[in-house]
Amino acid sequence: MYNVPADFINEAKVWETLEHNKNPEPAQIREVLAKAAGMKGLNLADVAILTSISDPEMLAELFNTANTVKETIYGKRLVLFAPLYISNLCANECLYCAFRATNKEIDRHALSQEHIARETEVLINQGHKRVLLVAGESYPKKGFDYVLESIRSVYSVKNEHGEIRRVNINVAPLTVDEFKQVKAEGIGTYQIFQETYHRETYQKVHVGGKKRDYNWRVWALHRAMEAGIDDVGIGVLFGLFDYRFEIMAMMQHIFELEEKFGVGPHTISVPRMEPATNSDIASHPPFPVSDIDFRKIVAILRLAVPYTGIIMSTRETAKMRRDTFALGVSQISAGSKTNPGGYEEDDAISGQFSLGDHRPLDEVIRDVASMGYIPSFCTACYRMGRTGQDFMDLAKPGDIRLHCGPNGLSSFKEYLQNYASPETREIGDKLIHETIAGLTGVAKQRAEKLVNRVKAGRDDVYC
Repeated sequence: MYNVPADFINEAKVWETLEHNKNPEPAQIREVLAKAAGMKGLNLADVAILTSISDPEMLAELFNTANTVKETIYGKRLVLFAPLYISNLCANECLYCAFRATNKEIDRHALSQEHIARETEVLINQGHKRVLLVAGESYPKKGFDYVLESIRSVYSVKNEHGEIRRVNINVAPLTVDEFKQVKAEGIGTYQIFQETYHRETYQKVHVGGKKRDYNWRVWALHRAMEAGIDDVGIGVLFGLFDYRFEIMAMMQHIFELEEKFGVGPHTISVPRMEPATNSDIASHPPFPVSDIDFRKIVAILRLAVPYTGIIMSTRETAKMRRDTFALGVSQISAGSKTNPGGYEEDDAISGQFSLGDHRPLDEVIRDVASMGYIPSFCTACYRMGRTGQDFMDLAKPGDIRLHCGPNGLSSFKEYLQNYASPETREIGDKLIHETIAGLTGVAKQRAEKLVNRVKAGRDDVYC
């Protein structure tokens, strides 16, 4: 079933819907924005209308609505994580990627389990609690078991104050049985990007290896969810094709998952093409996305799927990341390295792509906190079983904030107490005090209780 044509990505319908809604009146746009403010999501025609916005006044209204929805659902909270690249071996030939098989200008590494443990220890000592494990589509002699062993290695590392509490993975599409095996290892989210939903472009930029098979890749999340992984992440690589088409096709993918499994993706990532070693197309995207259009993409996605997390990586500059916090971004990577072994000894030329934000974790946290956002390392929902439909059942009526707010504050206090520089600790403690003072009822009681337990020397407290 899962390697037949993916009819749910209907390109003709995408173009027809975009054409039909290409010149909306301001009244039509405001009608969609009013609907979006109700936080029930948007349909394909609604999204098409929002992609057509170019007038500065209408853009401002789009951004303001996105900000209201973001803060109503998520509050002033940003989840932090780090990618952990374990291998840049790859059998695919993706023209935009430095890891592609024929690229001789990077050094190839597949980390040993001992090296993965050392990389994990570096991240723990920085204060990280969740990682995204990443590997190219080719493994050492042990094959797929290498991924399973790597997950175990990350979870095995513990020290006085820390351990990785959630391992998410971004690896090549798996079979249902293989997905069941990674679920049994205790992963959080399985993440995979289609890169582009436009079939002709997909074939042009994926010229060798298993990844040439569009259908096998686009059905991957069906297989993951059938295997019982109910937190999945999707995304496209913006710049390969028309961003309007990509948003619309991604929405078709989301609607398909919601129809089949009762819940859509847990996260959406919005990577924009950046230079990669020995890749001309990466330096000259076929469909470059301007900064204003990039902000628009984030805002539209926040309104279209209000309860789905939006991830912003360190591909983008610190300024762009700051700008998108208010528009819908709810998760960010920090202190990232995209080359295997990069945390212990950096070799940037072996990375997958160029980074725009090179700041260490402590500096990112200080910056985020100075803007009034709570950096959260919370992994409670995953560990309490609040995933998939159970998470959405709490999120949609707003009840999840009674957990996420207090847990975010306690995890931030844990970071400040165990890892932060004095300057960051001072800014962070002041923000925690001000945030708790602004809470009421159950949320305030829980936050005070959890933060006080951390102050008393307890780690890993949550509700």
